[in-house]
Formats: sequence, C-alpha cells, structure tokens
Amino acid sequence: MKKLSFEYGHGEMEAYLPDNTDVFIPGETVPDPPFLQNPEEETRKAIQNPIGMPPLSQLAKKGMKVTIVFPDRVKGGFQANSHRKVAIPIIIEELLKAGVEKKDIKLICSNGLHRKNTDAEIRALLGDKVFNEFWYSGQIVNHDSEDWDNLVDLGYDELGDRVIMNKEVYESDIAVLVGHTLGNPYGGYSGGYKHCATGITHWRSIGSHHNPQTMHREDFTPVSNYSLMRRQFDAIGQHMEKCMGKKFFTVDAVLDTYSRQIAVFAGYAKDIQPLSWEIADKRTYVKWADKKYDVLVFGMPQAFHYGNGMGTNPILMLQAISAQIIRHKRVLKDNCVVICSSICNGYFHDEEFPSYREIFDLFQRDYNNILPDLAKYGEYVSTKQEYIDKYRFKYGYHPFHGFSMISCGHIAEMHCSAIYIVGAQEPGYARAMGMKTRAAFEEALKDAEKIVGKNPNILALPKTFKLAAVHLCMKDDKI
Repeated sequence: MKKLSFEYGHGEMEAYLPDNTDVFIPGETVPDPPFLQNPEEETRKAIQNPIGMPPLSQLAKKGMKVTIVFPDRVKGGFQANSHRKVAIPIIIEELLKAGVEKKDIKLICSNGLHRKNTDAEIRALLGDKVFNEFWYSGQIVNHDSEDWDNLVDLGYDELGDRVIMNKEVYESDIAVLVGHTLGNPYGGYSGGYKHCATGITHWRSIGSHHNPQTMHREDFTPVSNYSLMRRQFDAIGQHMEKCMGKKFFTVDAVLDTYSRQIAVFAGYAKDIQPLSWEIADKRTYVKWADKKYDVLVFGMPQAFHYGNGMGTNPILMLQAISAQIIRHKRVLKDNCVVICSSICNGYFHDEEFPSYREIFDLFQRDYNNILPDLAKYGEYVSTKQEYIDKYRFKYGYHPFHGFSMISCGHIAEMHCSAIYIVGAQEPGYARAMGMKTRAAFEEALKDAEKIVGKNPNILALPKTFKLAAVHLCMKDDKI
C-alpha cells in the first residue's frame, strides 16, 4: 500500500491507497518553466516597452488622475518580490517622472464580491513603502460594488451582459490593471479582462457569467481559455474601454506554482492576453496522463483562498470539489468518484460568509432538489440590506457570492457518480449537499468499488490547496 497525507482541517489526514495509485503534485511531478531571476528588471522592461499602446512616459502628464487596480489577497502571493510589490512601485515611478502628482494617484483593490481586505492585508499585499505613502492619505481603497456614489452604469455589452463599473476608474485619465495570469477554473486564467470584469464591477455584471447558463455549458468543463465565460470577460472589459474612451494599461505576470513570475507583459489587454496565455499554457495545461482515472483523491484544509471556513462551509466545500473536476476533467472517466477529506464541522464562518447559511437552509426545503433550483432566490438574497451592509462595512463576502459558488458546486454532481467526504465531524452538512460520508479514505474507497469495481485507476492530489493548481491533460490532448 502507498501511504499519503492529505489536507484536513488545520493539519493532515493519512491514507493508505493501492500501490498503483498515481500521484501528482504541481511544480514537483512535472517541473514548472523557469521563473525570472530578476523580476524587477523584466517588469520594468515590460512597463517601459508596452505592447499595443504607448508607454506611461508618453500617456501621463501633470494634472492627470491615475487609478492603479490590483488584485486582492485571493491570489498573487505575498513574498517580497511578488508581482504587486514589484510592478506597482515601478508604475508609480514612471507616472511621477512623467509629471503626474502623487496626490492624483489612487490605488484600488479589486476585491469585487470578495470581502474587503483589511489594512493589515493591504499592507501585506503592497509592502510597507507603498502602504505608508498612500494609505494614510486615503489613496488606497477597496472597491465597493454597492457604493452607487462610486459606480457608473454602462448599459449592456455586445453579448447583452450588464456592465457596471467603478466610477473612479471610469473617470481617471489613466487606468492601470496589475494582474496575474494563473490557471483558474473560471475561464482558464485570471488576469487580463477577467480582472476588471470581476474585480471592479457589480453583482449584476458578475451574475451575467457566474450563473448556471454559462457554467453548466459543455464549453465550461473541462476548463479552457475559449469558453463563453472567457468571451464574456473580454466583452465586458472591452465595453468598459469603449465607454471610457481609453484602453486599460495592463501589467500581467505569468506565475508559477509558488506565485513567482515566469514572464511579465504590459500594454493593451487584448494584445497581451494571448501572449501571456501562450507562456502560461506550458505550465498550466500539463500533458501528463496516459490513462483516465476512475477515482480522484485529495483533501481540503479549513482555510484556503477564499478564507477561513472555506473547507468547512458546505457550499464552499462542494465548490472546491467542483473546481477540481473542472480543472482535471480531461483525465477523469465519465461519472468518476471523488474522495476528499474535510473536517466538515458546520463552521460557516458567518462573519466572512454572511449569506451562506441562509442559502444552505433554502436548499434543504421547498422542492429545491438540485443546486440550480436556488437561482430563483438570487435577487432576494443578493439585495438584502443586512448582507449588503456586512459586505460594505464588516468584511463579509457579498451575498451574491454564494450563488456564484452554487453554480460551480453543481458541476460536481453533473460529472461524478459519487462524492465522499472523509473525516467529517458533522457529516450531516456534507450529506445535505448530496455527498456521502465515511470515517477514513480506505472505507470510502471500499464503498466506491460498488461503482468503479475492484481495481480502479486512482489519481491522488496531495497539496491540492497549498499550491497553485494546474489543469491536467492526457499526453496526446490537443490544447
């Protein structure tokens, strides 16, 4: 038997799996492309030589208002030479040299419907120097998707999706997007137009693509760069540019497993997206498998990218499982089985995820048999003032965020024969979401034999939520 450890709560849970179990760990099983040894030099070169638009030295001049939009804590790393910490000081330096006054620069965290970042988190994202120079003068803020004094309604884009965006970004003379090209189950990659389409908009804009109509299409799973969702991101971002009368000056870094820069591109997002994807594809779409798998095994901690409680909140548990199906469907057999460890103790973390308990309770009654049945409550829950106030003033996720997660969560049911949660302390929460429960990995695998037979092909993914994931492919896949 093969002894492996999987994430579980605040620690790990051991499993003894058959010797023929295949194991994949991002960045280890297949090494990443080399990361930049001098990211500052490469970032400066990219910013000074942008693609598809003039450099900041030509765009900027005294009297101009500039907004710099940067991602929240969910992605991008916190290390000293992370992309945010490297790129933003260079951008500010270029603006000041061109004559822009410091007082006319505003930094906006593109948290979208995520909870707002605290001052300590903003400091960790930007570093002490930028934080100290801009925070105390009120020049670093979180986007507030419910502050209608700072939103502008731009109507509908060419695909018919609503576009509502941050007014300060809209009115600025120069709008800079600092993003990351990193594998993402939602539309292939973060960064590019996904950054502005999700980070500085309103829930009605995000609701146009984070919904069953987009996410349950055949082009959504397995993940690709060419799904309807990706086209919606592009259409929203380009509609913003059309209405603003200017292009975003985009500075995106292709990241590796440890959030280190592999490459940096700057300029017109429409031009740099395909260039960054070409580099990122080599790290993200890993052509590795020579057979398809019956069983996918991994574990989830209590806290990962969305926050503390993600691995115990039953809606987010199912979303996290679905994300692995979306990423790895190319190497999974139809109607595969998932076995995942989670302490599943009923901790919703109501302060961070205030609408989730109500959404979960709605699912348990009144003829709501599958998660898409809950979509009819989206307007009701998403406009509740109590939840909006907690998003705006108490560091809670926006109420619509829960509905975007259930749209994803249903994908696991669409593609799996069974999902087992191992080690649940309050197993009723998992069962209420349609998952089966067992005390140990070995017990779950034994029960799964009723579905997959005695000698299934098993793929184990240790460190699933500790490292930036890849999208596994068959060796002969055409991507």
